[in-house]
Amino acid sequence: MPIFAATTLTSWHLMVTYCSLHVALRLNFFENKPIDMKTVMLFGILNGISIGFLNLSLGFNSIGFYQMTKLAIIPFTVLLETIFLKKQFSQKIKLSLLVLLLGVGIASVTDLQLNFVGTILSLLAILTTCVGQILTNTIQKKLNVSSTQLLYQSAPFQAAILFVSGPFVDQCLTKQNVFAHKYSTVVLSFILLSCVIAVFVNFSTFLVIGKTSPVTYQVLGHLKTCLVLAFGYTLLHDPFTARNILGILIAIIGMGLYSYFCTNESKKKQGGDVSSMPQNKEKDTTPLLVSHQDKENGV
Repeated sequence: MPIFAATTLTSWHLMVTYCSLHVALRLNFFENKPIDMKTVMLFGILNGISIGFLNLSLGFNSIGFYQMTKLAIIPFTVLLETIFLKKQFSQKIKLSLLVLLLGVGIASVTDLQLNFVGTILSLLAILTTCVGQILTNTIQKKLNVSSTQLLYQSAPFQAAILFVSGPFVDQCLTKQNVFAHKYSTVVLSFILLSCVIAVFVNFSTFLVIGKTSPVTYQVLGHLKTCLVLAFGYTLLHDPFTARNILGILIAIIGMGLYSYFCTNESKKKQGGDVSSMPQNKEKDTTPLLVSHQDKENGV
């Protein structure tokens, strides 16, 4: 029995997400804030394309090379934010990310089989994913919209591009037409369950990226990878080697260092902002006092 292909299924996930948010909007759980149509359309299409490229990358590459693709998202994100957004990453943060990536690489990357088409698809997947996640954070902060408002307005465009391209992408990967198969009640039940779960996953994705950063979101994603490996061994008795254990331990150390350094830098930044407030107030009030005195002298 063919498996319902990932890209087409993701389009259904996003459709259900939009419908769920529309109901929430009608029930006044959040307010809709208009966003420039061109911005949200391009943003939604870009995110949809990134999902398609990630699935194609997985289909045309080995599992090991796909894991390397996912690992490359963090350094590419750091590079793009540094160049285009002038964001500064301290040496300590970079070191902690290097330790994290090294650990996840040791734990999850096994076979590396390169091919030209797969490499091009991986590069496109990295680029679109990095830009999409950076925009997820930037749009929320620059336009002062919540994660819910952005997801509600962009989900239809993401769903549309995946619904149109999904069957073609999935047929390239599975050699089967996803709509030609007769799905049993059990399969449809699991599809419906996955759609419900996807609502919470999509919401949490936009929330985490908006409240933290694209890099932090990727760090959490690698934590998920480590947990999947650990639970696979514990619950399903998957093969587990000393290399897996060593990699997970190194990755956990990297995550701990990243969290520690981020927290310290955030506290220092907040302390600096508080200490500069009286000076700013004094600068702001001085011209008013001078002008008031000048007025009195003039009278």
